[in-house]
Amino acid sequence: MYSHKLLKPDGRQLTLYSRYPISQDITATSPSNEPVQANPHLRWHPLRGEWVAYASHRQGRTFMPPPEYNPLAPTSNREFPTELPQGKYDIAVFDNRFPSMAVTANNPPASIVETLPANGACEVVVFTQNPNTSLSALALSHLELLLQVWGDRTREIGANPQIQYVLPFENKGVEVGVTLHHPHGQIYAYPFVPPVPAKMLEMQQQFYQEHQRGLLADLIEKEIADNQRIIYQDEEAIAFIPVCARYPYEVWLAPKQPVPTFHDLTAKQRQGLARALKTVTLKYDGLWNRPFPYLMAWFQAPTDGKAHPEAHLHAQFYPPYRTSDRLKYLAGTELAAGMFANDALPEDKAKDLQAVAVNIEMPVSA
Repeated sequence: MYSHKLLKPDGRQLTLYSRYPISQDITATSPSNEPVQANPHLRWHPLRGEWVAYASHRQGRTFMPPPEYNPLAPTSNREFPTELPQGKYDIAVFDNRFPSMAVTANNPPASIVETLPANGACEVVVFTQNPNTSLSALALSHLELLLQVWGDRTREIGANPQIQYVLPFENKGVEVGVTLHHPHGQIYAYPFVPPVPAKMLEMQQQFYQEHQRGLLADLIEKEIADNQRIIYQDEEAIAFIPVCARYPYEVWLAPKQPVPTFHDLTAKQRQGLARALKTVTLKYDGLWNRPFPYLMAWFQAPTDGKAHPEAHLHAQFYPPYRTSDRLKYLAGTELAAGMFANDALPEDKAKDLQAVAVNIEMPVSA
């Protein structure tokens, strides 16, 4: 992996990553030269026992621009610079212009509940310079690079003592709220372990203390033995609809042998995960022969400097469709009670995806 760090005209950081050497003559660009003035803060929710972030400056963020004003495409006209410069590289990562958290946040407003500065980080990860592609169309070596990039960002962001948890994710499709169609994801880095990964880590810690082995590794063994819901597997990686899926086409993707973070993956594990990731996304797109929307979230160990043998790096995909023309809306029992109700059996939906033929070695776009 090659990387090149740059400073944008507005003071934000930009890092370019590539499978090949990167020219040192590339100059960073930005849609604006004005420094980002974000100062988000947190307010305590006393009934739920969790923090809520407030970032009112995000009301003005970019929303569904026409293709000719794509801020994530490389700059083609110096009069109208975008977030990315011209040059040969594969992936770009930069500080979000409209962050929900910022390491420089300070002086939160007083309130009737406790408040804190939202001292986190928000980065944009542009998967490719090509605006008309998706993860499913990228070369396996490109996806391996992406896994390395997530590892590098986890290491770098997590080195800040303010940061306790790094969460890479991708929102794909207008159905899940995407405002820019160019293939990209985000990284949110929190000053605490957020509620969802915190609960999963709690369950993993309990299991590890009782059995001296990982909870997800145990589930993976059982899924392999049951052999009903597996979407992909090789020696290093596996993808499956979990027996406990909350969404009809929910898929989990993981290395078979537990590692706590992206940075701990071996080269062979990255190769396996890349093949699993390409298979899952190809099957999604092939299911109804159209781009398939989803939220993809990667869960890993906290960056608190402690050992986490219970943690098992993995991705969870949450697709919003339950059939080709019906969305699964989160309503009363999900949002109010916190208990999901799934209208379809995971075994049946797994058969749908298993039946989709894919070729992960097929020609790909850049």
